[in-house]
Parts: sequence; C-alpha cells; structure tokens
Amino acid sequence: MQIKKPYLGIIGGSGIYDLDNISNVKWLNISSKFGKPSDKILTGIINDINIAFLPRHGKSHNLLPSNINYRANIDCLKSLGVTDIISLSAVGSLKENIKPGDFVIIDQFIDRTFARSKTFFNDGIVAHVSMAKPTSENLRNIIFESAPDNINILNGGIYIAMEGPQFSTLAESNLYRSWNCDVIGMTNMPEAKLAREAEIAYATIAMVTDYDCWHPDHDAVTVDSIIKVLNTNSLNAKNLVKNIVKKIATVDWNWDDPAYSALDYALITPEEARPEEAKNKLQNILKRFN
Repeated sequence: MQIKKPYLGIIGGSGIYDLDNISNVKWLNISSKFGKPSDKILTGIINDINIAFLPRHGKSHNLLPSNINYRANIDCLKSLGVTDIISLSAVGSLKENIKPGDFVIIDQFIDRTFARSKTFFNDGIVAHVSMAKPTSENLRNIIFESAPDNINILNGGIYIAMEGPQFSTLAESNLYRSWNCDVIGMTNMPEAKLAREAEIAYATIAMVTDYDCWHPDHDAVTVDSIIKVLNTNSLNAKNLVKNIVKKIATVDWNWDDPAYSALDYALITPEEARPEEAKNKLQNILKRFN
C-alpha cells in the first residue's frame, strides 16, 4: 500500500523568488474566488514530494506587505492540494543573541497588522479556529533536524507582525522587546491565520537580515550589508528546503496535526443556514465538508 505523503507549499519572502532542483516544473497562472495570488505558482517534484512554490511579493517584488492578497494565496495553494506550508520570511532581530544570518523557527505570533482581510469566513458563514498553537510542531521539528551545520538555527521564537511598509520607531522597537518578542516582520499575519482556517499545517523559517532599530549599532548598518546577508540567507534557505524535502520523503508522516482538522469544531453557522453563494466561494476551504 502506498503511504500518503504531504503536498508541500513553500511561500518565499524577500530574496526568494524561485526554487532549485525541481522536476516536472510548471508555472501555473491560476486565480481564486478571492482574487489573484501574488504571482504564478511553481509546481513540481523534489524527492517524490509534490511541491508548490509561491513568491509572496511577486517574482519582481512589486507587492507591499499590506497589498498581498493573502486569502487568494492560501486558497490557491489549497486548491492544488497543498497540505503543509513552510513560510520563508525575512525579519529583523529584537534580541542581541539572535544575529543577522541566524534562522528562527517560529512557534508563536503577535499580530499588530490592521489593514488586511484576516478570515475566509464572512458573507454569512462564521467560524472561529483556535490559534493557541499557530504553527505545526511536526513541521518545526523536521525543519530543525534538517538544518545543515552552517546555519545557526533556533527552534522556537515569537514573531511580531507589523503593518508596514515603514519600519518601527525606536519606541515601538523597545516596546516589542519588553513583550519578549524575538523577531519582527510584516507578512506572516494573516498568512498563518488563513492557513489554519484552510486546515493547512504551517511553519515559518524567519531569516534574520539585521537588528531592528533598538540596537545601538542599527544606524551604522548599510544597505549593502543588509543585501549581502539577504542573499546569503536566500542560498541557505534553498539548501535547507532541499534537506527538509529529503527528510519528508523518508519519514512516516504524522497526519494527527491539529491543523488538518481545525474546522471540526470551529464552524458556528449551521449547514442549513449557510448561503449558497458563500459556500461556493469557500469550496476549497470547506472541501472536506462538501
């Protein structure tokens, strides 16, 4: 009997606009009932694992964090059959011991965004999913175990998501440090929330480019130095993804992740009261219930 393997979605952040070593490559121009995703979606196979890659900001990096259609991105990945998502995201560090070039596997979020659509459920269908544990422990452990020796990687950290596109004020940066946040970024919310609503397991690899403005040396950092770190992080992330997929191909997959059944007790609106138009719009998200 063939053992079911996950369909892995990779969402590439700043500096990561494609993936290497993929066979059966196709760039799919698809859309969603929630609009168009950030760009075409790259599909293919690595080590017999189905892969779907989406550049979050577009291949030409022409989308601000607030202008990304997060709902369309997740809905399109869901429509392809994606079961698990690994987000690759550039971040700033809020801790002295988390240095530029380090990777952090996020286990918690604080959402400070305010100008984005954060749920699939409106227009007459209500759902409340749990976000107490917003990332997949199974994926986090696989990522950590797959990291090569040249990457300093931390398993666990708090990511605070800000609206952007401007960076923090010094007062904000110090406030987030007082909250014990580890890194700061602009894109993982509402992405993680929407993945949970779509019953897709989600994990983030936060790639540190620089210290946020709380750091006394922040003003001395040059654009050239940040780009150098960004490029190195991109190469390291792609190598890490190869290792992750290789490991996924060899393990018995844990299909007990709570994300896969997140809607079991979340849907509040009774079936008979759900408008047909809303159900049609949610056909990918509610596929398991159709």
